[in-house]
Amino acid sequence: MRRGRCRPAGAALAAVLLAGCAPFAGPAERPGEAAAHTPRRHPAQGNGQKQGLPPVVDRVRTDDRVVFLTYDDGAERDPRFTDLVRERRLPVTLFLTDTVAGPAYGHFARLRSVGASLQNHTLDHPSLRGLPYAGQRAEICGQQNKLRSRFGVRPRLFRPPYGTYDTTTLRAAADCGVTAVVLWRAALDADGHLTFTRGEHRLLPGDIVSVGAPVRTEALLRKIEEEGLRVGRLEDYL
Repeated sequence: MRRGRCRPAGAALAAVLLAGCAPFAGPAERPGEAAAHTPRRHPAQGNGQKQGLPPVVDRVRTDDRVVFLTYDDGAERDPRFTDLVRERRLPVTLFLTDTVAGPAYGHFARLRSVGASLQNHTLDHPSLRGLPYAGQRAEICGQQNKLRSRFGVRPRLFRPPYGTYDTTTLRAAADCGVTAVVLWRAALDADGHLTFTRGEHRLLPGDIVSVGAPVRTEALLRKIEEEGLRVGRLEDYL
């Protein structure tokens, strides 16, 4: 992920984000271990849903003690991260920007083969808010088409660059086949510190975490385990 990309977007952004529910006091599993039960989720709610637009979420309303690990852009290509995803069976979600990830799509094909999910982060990583509909649609649909052509899948999830968006973004995303716009409540910076956009300053069930440096993932997994949580597959809950 590019430096500075996961900074909180301010009060205007926080006002549209989802509120979570109380945690489920069930047994914890090893981070990354596949759940043996069907995910318990509540209907997604978020900005724009009543208008037929995709919800905007920074956490998932669920009774399961899970958090979700997400990574942006695709700048990190360390093969050790692929090994970690395979060995720990980590259901991570990667939001890819074509101009960054494109030269190394082979690396992301390997990550996908060991369980990573590949989702949309636009073609060129512009700040979408305020751009005309045609430009936003081109960025979102263009990357949908790129990922479908390269990997044979059409993403359902979209993360706007810098976490900024407007109603036009939601319209364009819906028209491109996106079913949820994914932000984050927690962010792990390059120094290994967790910061939070709102609410309690600790990991809670249902939190979506933006991981700025994949090399810090192992330390984060230990923290997740200490909190009695595990890593869930985001696509199973949205």
